[in-house]
Amino acid sequence: MKRAILLFLPFLIIAGTVFLWSYPSVFPHGTTIYNPEKAFSGYTLFSVDNFGAFLIDMRGNVVRHWKNVGSVDHPVKMLPGGRVMGATGNPGRIIGDEDSNDLAIVDWDDNVLWTYPKAGMHHDFERYGNPVGYYAPGLEPDVATGKTLILSNKIVSKRQVSYRPLLDDILYIIDAEGNILWEWLASSHIDEMGFSIEARNTMFRYPNYVMSRTPGKVGGDWIHINTASWLGPNRWYDQGDKRFHPDNIIYDGRQTNTTGIIDHETGKIVWHLGPDFESTEELRDIGCTVGLHHAHMIPKGLPGEGHILIFDNGGFAGFGAPNPTAPFGMNNARRDYSRVIELDPVKMKIVWEYNANKAGNRDLAKFYSDYVSSAQRLPNGNTLICEGAFGRLFEVTPEYETVWEYISPYYQEKENFNMVYRAYRVPYGYVPQLEAPVEEAVIPPDDRILRPKDLETVSPAIRQQMEKSF
Repeated sequence: MKRAILLFLPFLIIAGTVFLWSYPSVFPHGTTIYNPEKAFSGYTLFSVDNFGAFLIDMRGNVVRHWKNVGSVDHPVKMLPGGRVMGATGNPGRIIGDEDSNDLAIVDWDDNVLWTYPKAGMHHDFERYGNPVGYYAPGLEPDVATGKTLILSNKIVSKRQVSYRPLLDDILYIIDAEGNILWEWLASSHIDEMGFSIEARNTMFRYPNYVMSRTPGKVGGDWIHINTASWLGPNRWYDQGDKRFHPDNIIYDGRQTNTTGIIDHETGKIVWHLGPDFESTEELRDIGCTVGLHHAHMIPKGLPGEGHILIFDNGGFAGFGAPNPTAPFGMNNARRDYSRVIELDPVKMKIVWEYNANKAGNRDLAKFYSDYVSSAQRLPNGNTLICEGAFGRLFEVTPEYETVWEYISPYYQEKENFNMVYRAYRVPYGYVPQLEAPVEEAVIPPDDRILRPKDLETVSPAIRQQMEKSF
């Protein structure tokens, strides 16, 4: 037996080495790819928990660091004039709670220009004038007097959802003085969301009961909305389809695998995607969205305007009948890869999709962020994608060529992850405090070539076996 093990040991060493190389623990950070001729050049903004918000140029240089705005699962958004908007203060996410965060606008020097105390913002907000929070020609946010849409949580009891208290999602709009102009509570509209009897039964018993980020507050995070934005001006409404009124609001539910559009006047859900993706041929062709993020309508003035762009994470989510991977029926939908889909909301048809296969990889899991993440349509038709679980930001052309890539070097002290919740690209003109940088390409080495010097770092025994195998 020992002799057999010794005979096969070299092959085990080689196989083990190849396996380890398949999942490297050492890899480059910063900008790894940049093609100035094909990329939409500008500054990229993102936030990192315990670090604040970073603004980088195309070569990955930090050109501004705001230490007091932004956190792990909240976006920061760039406003014209070098200003940034995001969460400050406490970590809580319950509207009006003493331990909840403030929503603030800060200037280039980190001075607070405007604040809404105890906003309890989680995952998203929008400043009126720009419906989605990223650059679109002619749609600039109203910094001085604009209304603000805020996504927050509220602890409620709704037995039509569950016998447990809920960590419900509330959307509300305030004016510049902080007066609440409009609000919408997700649980009040559950009957409009199309859940099956099996899904409702599972949800009633297992509503994703969790501890909130607000100290001492627990509840069923049954829908977990992570995106909310206005539709803004769009061709569908111009053509007479009232479902797409510019003031209507689009959201997505990570836990329910759904996307919906809320009529601002009535509060009713007037357009819905999911949860039953088997009910029509069109929905079967789209396929189930799982644990999705950043569903929004591409703003007017950008390529693909009027389409809905979704980072469809995969992972696990949903409610339904029990199955072998979800014995209680919660998280009954699973998929081990991510995709970005661009959807025609009238024809209910995917018009563009990014996944690892489209990018030339055999393994779909080569593009996979099972939580957080985002996608932004750029003026040149490219798409900026935040593969957030791994801190990877990259820009792809409609033909799936990666023309810019950046890996965040900011890791948490207690846990080995460099997560980025969401990222935004803005043109140089948004930041008048800086001169536009020289755009120098970053050309990556051909990582398919094993260099002889690489063998110097390998132990003699393994190197000998590797050399024999070539």
